[in-house]
Amino acid sequence: MPDLSDLTPWIATAVAAVIAVVVALLLHRVAAMVLLRATGHAPVVNAIVRAIQRPTRLLLPVLALQVVWQAARDDMDFILNIRHLNGLVLIATVTWLAISAINGLAAGIIAQHPADVDDNLQARRIHTQARVLSRSAIVIVLLAGAAMMLMTFPGAKQVGASLLASAGVIGIVAGLAAKPVFSNLIAGLQIALAQPIRIDDVLIVQGEWGRVDEITGSYVVLKIWDDRRLIIPLQWFIENPFQNWTRTGSQLLGSVFLNVDFRMPVAPLRAALEKMMPNYPEWDRRFFNLQVTDVTEKTMQLRILCTAQNSSKAFDLRCKVREDMIAFMQKEYPQYLPTMRFLNEKDVASGAVQTPPEPQVMPRQDRSDAGIAATPSAPDH
Repeated sequence: MPDLSDLTPWIATAVAAVIAVVVALLLHRVAAMVLLRATGHAPVVNAIVRAIQRPTRLLLPVLALQVVWQAARDDMDFILNIRHLNGLVLIATVTWLAISAINGLAAGIIAQHPADVDDNLQARRIHTQARVLSRSAIVIVLLAGAAMMLMTFPGAKQVGASLLASAGVIGIVAGLAAKPVFSNLIAGLQIALAQPIRIDDVLIVQGEWGRVDEITGSYVVLKIWDDRRLIIPLQWFIENPFQNWTRTGSQLLGSVFLNVDFRMPVAPLRAALEKMMPNYPEWDRRFFNLQVTDVTEKTMQLRILCTAQNSSKAFDLRCKVREDMIAFMQKEYPQYLPTMRFLNEKDVASGAVQTPPEPQVMPRQDRSDAGIAATPSAPDH
């Protein structure tokens, strides 16, 4: 039979541990209710409190158990192992708490600046900074937590000394292996601070039109207009040029090009456009015009400029203007739409198509009578 004198300290310690866990859970429940009510007027702080509820529900009992294990007698069996294990759990829980607090802070800041408004430039800037910086901070917290857990093992110091002896080779190998990771991490910080791109920005990347759907710690997800996703490393945006249509604002100037016959009168088209524009809800009432911008050997090119609040509205506005202007020309001036004209001998012979007359050269005497100076003839040789 086991010696009761050896079990007595463990029984007392177990009872103390149960009491400590129960008290910690009750304290967590009361504190959570008080803090949630007290921070109701502060959305950011309230978001942090809500985010750390789950980790603190584990942290408080683990912390209470750590106090109980530290107060127990050192000569108890397995007490050192239990203290070490509880310490590892405590470090992991604190790391979880820090990560949850960072996510809660980012979520609270993002919630304070909704991006579902027309002029969302400031909101998108804050969203990008909050998400990128929070993910960078989470990476640092994870590395710090892993380092702290590693340092609790006595053999970690010896391993560190052995690694330092070959630090030259290992440093080079580790640097080469970790170069993509650190380059993307640094690129993420650059994007968060300089902000060449932001969440919901409209970009043209390698000929693809899309919106920035997500910015992670290593890549950017570009949502293409046809619901495809283009995955681009962060470092690419630092090293390559690209188009950002919403860099300084969400308002855009859209263009519509029409090719018409040279005989098409432009003034009626301007008047029709002036009547159409107020009927488009996508138009932001800033600007529109119609100009002849180019001519070719077959047609002349008309350009219509019109403004909209964002890229989606600009695209819809351009489509509507194009459709309505074509419908107007089809109804009022169908003869001036672009046509291809071919002449053949049969049509010319039948008189269906008349060819322009050949230029007539007036005799010298007739030109003199008509008051036109006659061209002197070449001298005879």
